[in-house]
Amino acid sequence: MKDIYEILKRYFGYESFRGGQEKIVRCLLSGGDALAVMPTGAGKSLCFQLPALAMDGITLVVSPLISLMQDQVRALGQNGIRAAYINSALTPRQIHLATQNAAQGIYKIIYVAPERLLTDSFLDFAQNADISLLAVDEAHCISQWGQDFRPGYLEIGTFISKLKKRPAVAAFTATATKHVRQDIISKLGLKNPLELTTGFDRPNLYFEINSVISRDDFLIRYIREHKDSSGIVYCATRKETDRVSALLSGRGFSCATYHAGLSDDQRKQAQEDFTFDRVRTIVATTAFGMGIDKSDVRYVIHYNMPSCMEDYYQQAGRAGRDGAAADCILLYSKSDVGLQRFLITRPVENDPLTAQQRQAHLAGAEERLQQMTYYATSKSTCLRRRILNYFGESSPAGCDNCSVCIGSYDIRLKTAASAKITDEILLGLLRQYVASAARRNGVPSYAVASEPTLRELALKQPDTPELLRQIPGFSAEKIRRYGDGIINIIAEYKNMKQ
Repeated sequence: MKDIYEILKRYFGYESFRGGQEKIVRCLLSGGDALAVMPTGAGKSLCFQLPALAMDGITLVVSPLISLMQDQVRALGQNGIRAAYINSALTPRQIHLATQNAAQGIYKIIYVAPERLLTDSFLDFAQNADISLLAVDEAHCISQWGQDFRPGYLEIGTFISKLKKRPAVAAFTATATKHVRQDIISKLGLKNPLELTTGFDRPNLYFEINSVISRDDFLIRYIREHKDSSGIVYCATRKETDRVSALLSGRGFSCATYHAGLSDDQRKQAQEDFTFDRVRTIVATTAFGMGIDKSDVRYVIHYNMPSCMEDYYQQAGRAGRDGAAADCILLYSKSDVGLQRFLITRPVENDPLTAQQRQAHLAGAEERLQQMTYYATSKSTCLRRRILNYFGESSPAGCDNCSVCIGSYDIRLKTAASAKITDEILLGLLRQYVASAARRNGVPSYAVASEPTLRELALKQPDTPELLRQIPGFSAEKIRRYGDGIINIIAEYKNMKQ
């Protein structure tokens, strides 16, 4: 078996694993099943990407959204890992080439939508391929008790049963109650799985509930004060999304709109504009929920209260995935409760659920809405404590990073300062280089270097390849591509200061 620490350093640029990662990796490499509940930004993807590189054969990753697959494959390419995705965005010819290349060992990782698993062509490929690992991303989608239940996920268990050789099976999710976890194990048929919950806490996120008189005024003021930062504004309806987006555009802000009422091309353009920093803010419905892999989002503002804590924490968790400080602000109004109840209970066209399934889903949705309302109206209980307790995790009475514990954004103009002192001039030069390099290579800036990596570079100022290798997040491939440029900038800056 290949050395997992060598793979970790060479392809991902890290000397050590984060909480829970090594345990999951070793379990999968030994052929065992696993269920991992890890918060957004905790490194779930590495838990199946690294075993894929260490194992013989192919790793299949079931993923719910085209955009998410594309982001993952693009990020793997930056680390020198060849991967592919198979979904409705590809032509039959492209799909054939992707499966053919995988069968020849060119691709170690294949991302696939759940609805494609039982198609004749894909099943024929899978039954004749050497599949060593099946990873199910966003696994809560398999449970009718989860907030994102997706009937296509129910096909995964049948797909596994049709394979000639059962691979190791791993399920990953960021948000799952005990009931949902049990459902995942049952429906995927996991065999004595390693169950690992690394903890839901995201210490770098600031949480706030704000019952402002004018949501529009707050939003305009906040975005004006963060005009150079990337952020998401979530709205409950398409109509509200269009209105808020028009409001911000009318005030001169750079923003995009994203909801299911737009064409595929319009949604794709909006996401690309946001991902590649052509716009700083995206105003969206929950259609933008799992589809974002951008790690440098500095704020998520909920213009309306979501329908459940799972949705809220998953969407808020799009902020600060790079580990740097970020704001999660909910603008609450009593009218939000009635709006969400209306959205939950309205009839569904071509409903894939049976009457019994729909009744159970509605009962669960009403309970989740009630819990969300408790959070949104919390006056004296730490917001982080409420979130963690909801997911069954104990927590201290206070967190010193939420509006209940330390006051709201309105009361104190909050600034997110790094714990480490960095050279801001050098940091700016490095950001410029990374942005330019990203444009040349057709990738987002964060795929070249995250904000914490940039700050570490500005702090340590490595001016040789050997010193650059010591910076977390720099894989061998990234050093090959970008090392000389970064070293030259640091060396020139040091000379300039002398």
